[in-house]
Amino acid sequence: MKKIKVENHSFTGFSWCAGWLFTVGFLHLTFWKGLLALVIWPYYIGLFVSSVIQN
Repeated sequence: MKKIKVENHSFTGFSWCAGWLFTVGFLHLTFWKGLLALVIWPYYIGLFVSSVIQN
């Protein structure tokens, strides 16, 4: 029988949510722009992180 290891990554999710809320508040975005930021923000973070990892 194999043992199953369960990992909890709640800190990462909390950090992402806190960063998104900070961004929305800091930029004084309206509801719809904040909702759009929810979709677009991770894309730009991914671009930045991939450029840092490659160099």
